[in-house]
Amino acid sequence: MDFSNSLLRMEQIAGKGRGFVAAQSLQAGQIILKEPPLVLYSSSPLFSSSSSFSYCDHCFRILPSNTHTLPCPSCSHHHFCTQNCLSIALKSSHSSWVCKALSFLQDSNSLFQQSHVRQVQARFIVAAYNLFLQSPSDLQTLLSLHGTPDSTIVDAAKFLHSLISPLFLPLSDFSVEFISQLLAKDRLNSFCLMDPYSPDGPQRSIKAYAIYPKATFFNHDCIPNACRFDYVDTSDPGDEHNTDIVIRLIEDVPKGKEVCISYFRISRDYPTRKEILMEDYGFTCDCDRCKIEANWNDGQSQGENSDLPHVRFLNKYVCEKKNCAGTMAPLPPKDDVPSHVLECNFCGNLEKLTLLSP
Repeated sequence: MDFSNSLLRMEQIAGKGRGFVAAQSLQAGQIILKEPPLVLYSSSPLFSSSSSFSYCDHCFRILPSNTHTLPCPSCSHHHFCTQNCLSIALKSSHSSWVCKALSFLQDSNSLFQQSHVRQVQARFIVAAYNLFLQSPSDLQTLLSLHGTPDSTIVDAAKFLHSLISPLFLPLSDFSVEFISQLLAKDRLNSFCLMDPYSPDGPQRSIKAYAIYPKATFFNHDCIPNACRFDYVDTSDPGDEHNTDIVIRLIEDVPKGKEVCISYFRISRDYPTRKEILMEDYGFTCDCDRCKIEANWNDGQSQGENSDLPHVRFLNKYVCEKKNCAGTMAPLPPKDDVPSHVLECNFCGNLEKLTLLSP
């Protein structure tokens, strides 16, 4: 499936597979993609010791303490922040079938004995089946994404199929093999929606997972020229697109150059980056930064190599706010005039761009 547009063109990238390149010259701060989630589901295990409702089960905004919430009219497990969220959810993310399925799972003793990971996978399969019921073509889009099952995924699929298949409608082709494919797509393509930043900790935790079928084709680079923003909790109240992903450029990108994001915070050291990329994504990065840092002595730091281009990049675009280390990108240009204000994609901090000498 081709996701090219006027700003981006999908191409085969040597050693990477499909990826996006700039279809025209692009400006720092420019928003090159804004996309709603194809699938969105909670990261909370189905069996939790907490009885409080910390976020809306549709828009995933944090619910302040003592906030009046609206429960699902058919179950006591799911709550919503406004009548609008409840109304939309009952027609989409919390349809009558989803409500029935989640209630069934929350009464399952066999699932109760499973790990939190398996419980969250059950949430995903419910969300994927609901996608099939509401838009079969969207399910095919999900299946077109990268991801191949391994033995661990097949084992999970066997259990989940035995548990959930009694709820599937007749003639639904949700076999063990099919569920394995879905789990593989989810593992490789899901993005995390995080709790709000706090300068005094703890570290932000994941509150939901989302799959964005276009955004997932951005390849990784340890010195990216674009980064991801989301505004789940900071968008205007009532904004129905608060779970959209926004991809914004960090620096100017000439026509024909690949546009990449980082799959994690760019301040991580080489051994950590190498481990995450292999364990979570199954590849080894050979970007210029990795080639340099792979040859550093143990304990060698960025500060000892401040003249290197990638170290200068990190000094310029890593947020220095306490407990953050997010990536800074310019605000969108106005009337083609570039902004000199940087925004952090992790804590939302704004600061003036510091111009470094070449």
